[in-house]
Amino acid sequence: VLSHEHPDHWTDVESFAVWARHNRSDPVPVYAPGGLRRRSYFAADPGLAWEEVEPAQTLRVGGLECRFEATDHGPPTLALRIDTAGPSPRSLAFSADTGPGWSVATLGEGIGTFLCEATFTRDHEGSSLHLSGRQAGAMAAAAGVGRLVLTHRWPTVSAVALAEECAEAFGGPVGQAVIGQVVRW
Repeated sequence: VLSHEHPDHWTDVESFAVWARHNRSDPVPVYAPGGLRRRSYFAADPGLAWEEVEPAQTLRVGGLECRFEATDHGPPTLALRIDTAGPSPRSLAFSADTGPGWSVATLGEGIGTFLCEATFTRDHEGSSLHLSGRQAGAMAAAAGVGRLVLTHRWPTVSAVALAEECAEAFGGPVGQAVIGQVVRW
């Protein structure tokens, strides 16, 4: 699933396409907003099976239900909610990139884990269509999510400061995505 056209959110698919072509007999499904496929050098590669998705669209991928919603981020950008089925259903929501004009509440109630972008601290609010830690925490608290994990922190922003302001607004502990980390949802 690719959220939008900004390179930090999709260009890894280029090298993945080469791997898929040589290591899989079936193409790998790629779900992306309209227009992103045209930006890829591998738009017609047999290793990838592109499918455009739209806001408010729901689709099944294996045993998962995936629901997409538009965010507040310049180019068409899609947040995602994934729900499992079975006796112990779980849900994961991903904000993608967004400004404060969007809310995870648009993805529905009962979100167990929310992976949310928090690019800056509150002193940079309004500088771009990204969330501060404070905004991410307040949004998650208002939507009643169970667990909050931050991602997309700008490299010059203190991870500690971001987590502290987010936790204060969320009203509980928050996690931060790091390379190699496994988050059970």
